[in-house]
Formats: sequence, structure tokens, C-alpha cells
Amino acid sequence: MLGHLLRYPLFVLILMIGAVTMLVPAAYAAKIGNIPVMQTFFSYGLLTFMLGVTLGIALMNRRPRNTARSHLTTVLLSYTLLPVFLALPYIELVPSADFVRGYFEMMSSLTTTGATLINDPSSIAAPLHLWRATVGWMGGFMILIIAFSIMEPMNLGGFEIRSLVSGTNIGTTTYGMADPSERIIRNVLVLGPAYALITFVLALALMLAGDRPFVAAIHAMSVISTSGISSSGGTEFAQSGRVGEAIICLFLMFAVSHRFMLTLTGNVYRGWIRRDVEVKLALIIILVIPLIFFTRHFVASMEYGPTDIDAVIGAAWGSFFTTFSFLTTTGFISADWNQAQIWSGLQSPGIILLAMAAAGGGIATTAGGIKLLRIYALYRHGLREMERLVHPSSVGGAGMAARRFRREGAYIAWVFLMLFLMGMAVLMILLTAHGSSFEHSIAFAIASVSNTGPAAHLFDTQIFFSELDDRSLLFLSAGMVFGRVEVLLLIALFNPAYWRR
Repeated sequence: MLGHLLRYPLFVLILMIGAVTMLVPAAYAAKIGNIPVMQTFFSYGLLTFMLGVTLGIALMNRRPRNTARSHLTTVLLSYTLLPVFLALPYIELVPSADFVRGYFEMMSSLTTTGATLINDPSSIAAPLHLWRATVGWMGGFMILIIAFSIMEPMNLGGFEIRSLVSGTNIGTTTYGMADPSERIIRNVLVLGPAYALITFVLALALMLAGDRPFVAAIHAMSVISTSGISSSGGTEFAQSGRVGEAIICLFLMFAVSHRFMLTLTGNVYRGWIRRDVEVKLALIIILVIPLIFFTRHFVASMEYGPTDIDAVIGAAWGSFFTTFSFLTTTGFISADWNQAQIWSGLQSPGIILLAMAAAGGGIATTAGGIKLLRIYALYRHGLREMERLVHPSSVGGAGMAARRFRREGAYIAWVFLMLFLMGMAVLMILLTAHGSSFEHSIAFAIASVSNTGPAAHLFDTQIFFSELDDRSLLFLSAGMVFGRVEVLLLIALFNPAYWRR
């Protein structure tokens, strides 16, 4: 049976997995006695599964001439067509959801963006929240498999910088010159248990910290996938408080470097953390930015006598947690964030968080954004250029690998950055042309392309995705795909020379 299924096209298998996943909210609906919701999810799950079987039988003997190109096409199809089927039960159960709004909701979940049209979480049934979180969790795992099975061998998704540093095509070292399908199967078997394990451990820890099991499970899936989806309106409304937020911070490290995940599988050497530039850069950011927020008001408040210690701790923690959450493109906001805003004294501290969301997390993680390794490459290149201004005849040291990192690595990072910003600018123009204000267009565009949905509310807490028209929602959906699969992959896919091979 398994051998028969493996002969199906990859997109058909992904579609069938999505159909089986519908049984999760169906089972939960049956548990709480919501029979209509259970029947809806079960019916659409069965319909989608049968469609997948039919397509699989029809296409199982088709062999693509170029397997790598076929998988690139599958990636694009998965992010554009799969939300259509995932949205069917959502459209049926939410009266206000038409096709476009249902598609946007599932696209947001699958790309781990977390942007939602639901302004009041209590307005929809609990199984629908579970479905959104499950799709986000599944989307997070899918991008991990895409990164290690497709992007790494092709030196995309940030791996192109690492390969330049090592001087070799590191993408072929994990499993040799294995077929892409074989790499996908191996990575699923290796990463799947680790991904499920850390999700279960986080959910259990949040329950022990005081969250209800349902809320803990959804927040655990949202943190591990960096989707930021919540059934309670965010972690600021969770019962676990600062203890829960501290636990979440520990697991957000999986979005800083993919080596944390690989450590659980035993595929990396011990002691790597001391040399990982992504971890170092992330620690600098999440310590320096909150310190700026906190110090500005703390120094001024000393002139007026003793300061409330609890307010000091709340302001410091609110800045730290929220900065870390947005850097990993999760988008959860601390319950102490309001206190941190008051302490910072800044008119628009959300602008800094938008910059954190655009920077993003580590390569080959569930985080979106530009990625920390590219930011670090640009930083090293900038330091070298400033050094040459002072000492024009100096020679950059630290070996051949460091020189490649500063030169070719910075060049590729700069190209990606420009394409990323150009895509964001085009999206802003389209949104502005369709009636959104300039400020709101900036917030929506950054939230979409960086895959950090909650970032849209940083400019103005009173703006909502539900106020946009259908055409604007489709533009944002395209922006989510643009940010999730990365522009270099799209360029490789649509390169005419690539298709002539």
C-alpha cells in the first residue's frame, strides 16, 4: 500500500495529507458534541481524499523529465492550490466567509503568517480555531521539508551563502546525490518525530504553567510553526502569564537556527552553538532593542524618586518577549507590552518591531523574513567597508571562508534584500491603489511578505484585515507566497533557461 502511494505525484500526496488532517478538528468537534461541525470536516475530508486518490491513480505513471523542476512546481502549486481545498469546511461553517476570504484565511495559516479575518475569537466554533492552528503547524513542517529536501540541494533559501563560505555544494552532503523524492521521505522520517515531540513538550509545559489544554495545544503549534495563531486573542490573554511566555521563549530558539532541530535528530556536532552566527546575532538583537526601550524611561524616572519594581520588571519583560516573538515572525505580544510602550516613551515603537519581523529568523526554520544569516553577511560586509575607509590598503583577514562570506555572500544577500523590498513596494502600491492609506499599506505589506500577520496591528490597533476588499486580500495572499517560498526560488522556477534543460 505504501509503495503504491509513493508512486503518486508529490502534490497529490500533500493534498491527501491535508484531507486526513481534517479529521483532527472533526474528532475534537465530536468530543465536545458539536455534531454539525464534525460532519462538515469529515465530509470535506473524505471528498478531498477521494479527489486525491483519483488524481493519484490518473497521474501515478507520469514521470517528469526533471525531478528537481517538478518539485519546484509542486512547491508553488502547494501554496496556491492547497488552500482552496483546506478552505472548504471554513467557508461552509463561517457565514461571513466567501471563497476569497476563506482562501485568504487558509493561505495565511499554511504560510504561517497568522493574519486573520476573525476580529472576535469567540465568534467562531473552537474546532475552527483548531483547524487554523493545525494547518499552520502543518505548513511549518512543510517549509522545513522544502528547505532541507529542495532548497538546500539547490543552494536556495539562505544555503547559497553557506555553500559559498565552505567553497562546496553543501546541499549534496547530507544524503549524497539522492533523488529529491528520496530526500523528502528521509527528511520526513527524521524531522517529523522531532517536530511533533517539541510541540507536545511545549503544550505540556504550557498546561503545567496554567493554560487550558485546548489553548496550550494551539499556542504550542503556533509557536513551533511561528504562525502566531491563537484561540484566545494571543498570549496576553492566556492564563499562564509570564511563566508561559518564558517557556515560549525557550522554544522560539528553534526559529533562530535550524541546528536546534537537527540537534534533536543527532545530525550536528556538539558545541555548534558557540560558532553559530545566527544565534549570536539574534541574542544581540533581543537584548539591545529591549534595553533601548527600557533604559530611555528608566533613566528619566530616577529624577522623580523610587520606581515601582513590578512595573520595571513588566516593562523589561514585555520588551524582551515581544521583540523576540516578532524577530522569529511569530507575532505574539506580551501581556506587559503596554507597560513597555509606556516606559519606552516612543511614539511608535511598533516601527522597530516591524523591522524585526522583516529581518526574520534563521535559514531552514519555520520563520519568515529576510533571514538572520543574510543580515549578518551584510553586517560583516559593512564593517569591512568602513575599515577600508580608514585603512584603504588593508587586507581582510580571517581566512578564505570569511572573505567569501564578506564578498560573494554579501552580494547574494544584497540581491535578495533588494528583491524582497521591491516585492514589498509593489504590494504597497497595489494596496494603496485600492483604497488603503499609505501607513496601513506599509503595515499590511510587511505583515504579508514577512509572514508575520499580527505585525499589521502595530501601526494602528484599529486596522483589521477584514476591512479589506477581495482584491486586496488576493494581493496579500500573493505576498504571503512571495515571502514564504522566497523570491530566488521563484526566479529559478520561472527562468526560461531552466525549463529548456
